[in-house]
Amino acid sequence: MRSGLFVALAVLSGPVFAQQMPSSSLAGDSADAPAPVTRTMLPETMSLSDRALLLATDLNRLLVPGAAAMDPSLNSLPAQEQSKIKTVLQRAMGLLGTPYRWGGSDPDKGFDCSGLVGYVFRNALGIELPRVSRDMAKSGELVTDRAKLAEGDLVFFGRRGRVDHVGIYVGEGQFVHAPSRGKDVQVSSLETGYWSQKFMQARRIEGI
Repeated sequence: MRSGLFVALAVLSGPVFAQQMPSSSLAGDSADAPAPVTRTMLPETMSLSDRALLLATDLNRLLVPGAAAMDPSLNSLPAQEQSKIKTVLQRAMGLLGTPYRWGGSDPDKGFDCSGLVGYVFRNALGIELPRVSRDMAKSGELVTDRAKLAEGDLVFFGRRGRVDHVGIYVGEGQFVHAPSRGKDVQVSSLETGYWSQKFMQARRIEGI
């Protein structure tokens, strides 16, 4: 397992975490369809750093005391694999606060959920993924046990058996994603709340 890498990376890089914003239904959270506006979009002229500051919460509330050290189990991973995982997480965390944009795959203009995931893997590792979440859900190796999720795995959500949302697992029961129109790229909990109920499956992409 790669548990602990996310915590170490978070402390070292100081990323900003956004509070999860549950919704009463999954409608609008898909990367593959337009979404209703759920709150006022942050001003277009606001810089990425300003957006990140507005989304900031107390990092200490998300990290257990003493968890800043790397998990010893990581030593069992090949150095190259550790480097790839770190690169993916750094790239993903560096996009926190980027606004949601339906069909978006550009950090300067915004992301939808699959646009964000595709951008991260393309620019971090040169891995090309399918454009939409339901096709991404057919890529890589299926992770059948949620307890065996590892940093860098793709996590998928949906309703009525249909995948329509994707994010990147970053460890400690958290994942980074572009939720829906009116929201920004943020970290949410996979273990409790809205997204835990919509979780469908996870995939481990070859090459990471």
